[in-house]
Amino acid sequence: MNISIRFTTQTVKMLIGRLQHAYRVGDLRLVRRVSALLDLSRGTTAAQVAEIYSVSRQAVYDWLKALMCRGESSLIYRRPAGRKSRLTKTQKQQLRALVEAGPQAAGFMTACWTSVLIQQLIHREFGVLYNRYYVCQLLRNLGFSVQKARFVSDHLDEEARQRWWADTWPQIRRLAEEKRALILFGDEVSFAQWGSLGYSWAPKGHPPTVKTAGKRKGYKVWGLIEFFSGRFFYQGQQERFVSEGYQAFLSQVLAQTTEHLILIQDGARYHTSKATRAFFTEHQDRLSVFQLPSYSPDYNPIEFLWKKMKQRATHNQYFPAFEDLVRAVDEALAYFASQTAEVMSLMGLYAGTQAELAMAA
Repeated sequence: MNISIRFTTQTVKMLIGRLQHAYRVGDLRLVRRVSALLDLSRGTTAAQVAEIYSVSRQAVYDWLKALMCRGESSLIYRRPAGRKSRLTKTQKQQLRALVEAGPQAAGFMTACWTSVLIQQLIHREFGVLYNRYYVCQLLRNLGFSVQKARFVSDHLDEEARQRWWADTWPQIRRLAEEKRALILFGDEVSFAQWGSLGYSWAPKGHPPTVKTAGKRKGYKVWGLIEFFSGRFFYQGQQERFVSEGYQAFLSQVLAQTTEHLILIQDGARYHTSKATRAFFTEHQDRLSVFQLPSYSPDYNPIEFLWKKMKQRATHNQYFPAFEDLVRAVDEALAYFASQTAEVMSLMGLYAGTQAELAMAA
């Protein structure tokens, strides 16, 4: 027997807020639980949700039951009580602010925090000397985790990014509703024959080793993911990315669909060349094009799909022949093309508006 449950708009908004908080504090258990509930709100079945998040179907039902019975209070994982903290609540808030400001702002020469540096910081600021290993636990309790830094372009235009959310994205939503259009996030990726490296469990002092042919040849893929359905369009090739190849790929997608297409793309040269702009004009009855803000890959959810693709197809893999790489990538492409619910779960920053649209439908 299939039971259909509709989430109220207020419940969906609460879940989105809790998901954002869980990401901020690094609570992966809560991220998984709230993401699963949001998937249920979009109509994904409990069986599909259980497979996506690698949990039992009973766990999904238990999460849903707890939400129905206890509401937001069910989304709190309680820790057992321990000995009384030597730092007050106010001091912990001060410590959090100091850590967020960075070690250089605190007077240290380095730009990277270590547990020893934070141990010194706590002793200097609050007169409390913790064991360095407890410092790690304290930081986790405050919502911190060890993370690799990432580069952010100094050309980033925050005003343009704000305009995207305030003006462009609402315009895209209105146009999609008016034309009953598909919203497609597009990008391309290259998979190198020498493979890629990923994190994996291994004995201490014996990091995993992966053979490599050292060949620079790559398998290139054009891709589009659809906002409402999670449908994945793709095309692989050995040639380099050029305007003609992009147009050929879009022509195939136009031939496979009947709806109006809203294409969201970045500013790559083959996306914006004179020839590609002429192609857009020629197909403007079926195709509307919007440009993402410059240097904003985090605004394009297909970037998350490429990461999952590499985890599945090339991380820690050895490809002695180019054909081995092509076969592994093609198998991963076919897999994600069949897993629309998993693709939908990658919408990231757009998950909130996605859920709102589903509620309004």
